Order: sequence, then C-alpha cells, then structure tokens
Amino acid sequence: MRRREFLTGAAGLALGTSFWRAALHAQARAAASSYGALGAADARGLRLPPGFSSRLIARADQLVTGTGYPWHIYPDGQATFPAPGGGWVLVSNSESVAPSGAGSSAIRFRANGEIETAYRILAGTNANCAGGGTPWGHWLSCEEHDYGHVWECDPQGAGQGTIRPALGTFNHEAVAVDAATGALYMTEDRPDGGFYRFTPDQPGRLGSGLLEIALDDGPGRLRFAPVPDPAAIFTPTRHQVAGTRAFNGGEGIWCDGGTVYFSTKGDNHVWSYETATGALGTIYSGGGPLTGVDNLTVNPAGEVFVCEDGGDMEICVIEPDGTVAPFLQLTGEAAAGPADRGNELAGVIFDPSHRRLYFSAQRAFGFGAVYEVTGPFHGAGVAAPAPAAAPAPAGPARPRLRFEAPARVRLERAITRGLAVELRLGDAESVVVALRSDELGRVPGKRGSTARPHTVTLARARRTARGKMTVHLRINKAGARRLRGRRSTQARITVVAHGRDGRARVATRAVKIVR
Repeated sequence: MRRREFLTGAAGLALGTSFWRAALHAQARAAASSYGALGAADARGLRLPPGFSSRLIARADQLVTGTGYPWHIYPDGQATFPAPGGGWVLVSNSESVAPSGAGSSAIRFRANGEIETAYRILAGTNANCAGGGTPWGHWLSCEEHDYGHVWECDPQGAGQGTIRPALGTFNHEAVAVDAATGALYMTEDRPDGGFYRFTPDQPGRLGSGLLEIALDDGPGRLRFAPVPDPAAIFTPTRHQVAGTRAFNGGEGIWCDGGTVYFSTKGDNHVWSYETATGALGTIYSGGGPLTGVDNLTVNPAGEVFVCEDGGDMEICVIEPDGTVAPFLQLTGEAAAGPADRGNELAGVIFDPSHRRLYFSAQRAFGFGAVYEVTGPFHGAGVAAPAPAAAPAPAGPARPRLRFEAPARVRLERAITRGLAVELRLGDAESVVVALRSDELGRVPGKRGSTARPHTVTLARARRTARGKMTVHLRINKAGARRLRGRRSTQARITVVAHGRDGRARVATRAVKIVR
C-alpha cells in the first residue's frame, strides 16, 4: 500500500483522524526500522543497521581523494546524476559566503565507485543551502538569505551556473521538479515562510514563467496565487498575497509520483501535498525519534529518509506503513561540531542505482564532511530515469523583456546622473527597476551558522511601461555613504515587467560600482 493511500484511504476516513493519529504516534516510537537496530559505531563514527558500511568521501579544506581539488567548507544540499560510461556525479552545496568559495562543487565517480575527479560548478554566490536536481540533468542551487536566488548548473563539468531570477528573490531553501507537469515547488526557510510553485513558460526552460505562493483553501487543502513582484523589490514575496499559508522554517523537498513531500523545522513536521487535488497532510508531526527535520529524499520503495539538524545527529526513515525510526547515527568527533555552532546532517541523496546513500555533516571536524553508506537498501537496483534534454523553444518568439546597462559604472556618476538602464518591454504595462548589493554587510545565520549577506537596495524606480524607455537609477544618500569608503562594489540590476496577461517577467545582471 502506498503511503498516501495509507494516510487518506477509505479505512482512515471510516476510523477517524484521531485513530490514525494515535496509530502513527505509536509507530513513530518504534525502536528500529525494518532495516534493523543500529550497531556499534564504525571507524568513522557511524552507527548503521546490519549489512551496511560507510566511506568518508570528502572532508572540507582537504583534497578529495585521488584529485587535486580541495573540498568546500560547510557542505549542505546534494544530488546525484548519471554520467557517461556508467558512473555518476555527486553535487554538493557550500553554505558559506562568496569570499570563502560558497557555490557548489562536484565529484565524479567511475562505474565501480572509485573517485575520478572533482571540480567547481558554481562560485561567487552566498549561503548555498539546499536545492534540487532536475529531470533534464541540471542542479538547482538555492541561496538561503532574504534576497537569495536559484542558480541552474550543469553538473557534468567545471563551469559557472546561470541565475534564474524568475524563480523569485527570497530565502530559498530547496526545490523539486514535478516531472509529470514540469512545475517546480520551493520551500522558504523563514518562521513565516511560503510554499511556492513555479510554472515555466516552456517545460525545462527556467528563464521565464509564473511564480505562485500557496494559500489555505479550506481544511487540509492548498491553492496557489500569483506573486505580483517575484524580485521582492518593495515587499518580501511571502507578504505580497493576502491569505498566504505560512510554513515554519521550510527545509527539504521531494516530488514522488504526484506527491510533494517537504519538511518544516520550526514545528518538526514532514508534509505531503497532492498536486492533483491540492490536499495537504502530514506523514510526521513529532512525538517520535525524529527532531530538527531538514533535507529529505525518497527511494523507489517509498521510504522517506530525513536528516536531523542537531537532535541525535541521525537520519531517520519514514516507512510506507508510517513507522519512523533511526536509519543511521553519526557519533564522536565528527558529530560534535564547533562548540558554539553545533552540527547538522544534510544533503541526503541516493546514487542513480539507489545502492548508495550520500549525506553531509555540515560542520564535522569544524568545517564539514561528506559520507557514503552502502548496503541492502529496499528498492536498490531501480535506476533513476536518464536525464532528458530540456525541450527546445517552440518556434521564434519576440522577447517580452530585455534591457541593457553598463557592466561598470563610476560611483559619482551613479549618484549625480544615475545608472542608465535601457529597457525593451514588449507588451508590459508597468516596470520596476532596482539596484542592490550583497557586499555591504552581514547578518548572523540561524543557530550560529554561517553569516548571511545583508542585501542593501541602493536605488529603485517604478514606471508605467512604454515599449522602449530608459530609467536612470540614482543611488540614494544612505547607499552613497556606504559606498564612498570602498574601491569597488559588486551589485545587481533587477528589472520586473508586469504584462497584460497578469504575469511578471524578471531579468537581472551584474554591475560593478567603482570609485
């Protein structure tokens, strides 16, 4: 029986929700999963079920075995992708800041599991926490700060990702793609965070589309409404639509056959959302061994593996019958983390054959490590679908939003005359333009984790749109005071055009401000 049938089937309705709540609560206290009780810690400090073994894959600030590549600090969200020749690629985020690397790195494995090489696929970004893989074989890396973006990366070789501003500007945590519909679902790590859906104008093409946020639609149901300003130039995305359903600290997310599973750390819940019906339920709501729910993944056997941020430093498994029990536990020096910051497990993911499980311990040994677990997983040998190429654009189309701006501007000119942004707006009715920088300060991360950028808006303007127009962004007085003591500052111009079809289109590009 599938998990959602167990939770919402006719028997559950006949016996009443209180019966099933009690049943799930009892199963949540199970001492062991169907994999068996955890054994003694191995040489890496991991307690595993019978028949399982572990390997240390990478350790922060040390060369990845067999390569000349130093692994990044604070590893977090991860994904795997098939590679030519029968191997696979593991991608990992760095929840750090741009000066210390951040972004995402990758490790390529040969078909026999040996490490072949390692390399960087994204840099210059901030607080890359989780993210998600796509059916077309790309990695979506999420920036977890209030003005964070999603970056699309090719995991198969070294390179630099592409910013996808249409997916919104907010405290991005994780993203999952519904392969059946092409829609993307996203979580936001804020106490009043939103649950988002992005529908691309063309499946697999993330340059434009409709960003929506979830609203309550009666008991146990959600519906989605458009976000008017995806770039959050005037108001945070989670505050733009009345009736938004707040989720307390959105974390991991996974799409599985029409059901979206996601976790909220603030209330220790794992949720299930049915994309076809809008039904919202929970598969875990506390009372068991799982605390500090974080990243999660689902295997072909329908088991949900959930990381703990803190707690007992476990990855727990939620089985199709509702049982919740520890699958593994990290102990010893690697589990402790820095005394003032603690530690967390994250990035749980299977290799494409589902025979190996990877996870990161974000602050193991101070700066993080990545582990591999091998053994008799249920559903092992069921290969993940091969990545499908993103579809080509459906014929020529007139661009609806284009703009030109200098890549470099002098500060005094931007203060007195303004930074000239030349717009081509197509059928837009109104436009908002902003100049922002992530380099002018830092704010503390949650629970003492990595500091986040304090994004500063230096200039913004709202205009009624014309087909072609120029907007001059003059840096405000507060921004000028911040910038005059600096030789140069990286910033970003963002344009949001609102069309007659009710959709907002977003474009952005980098600019350097120099003295």
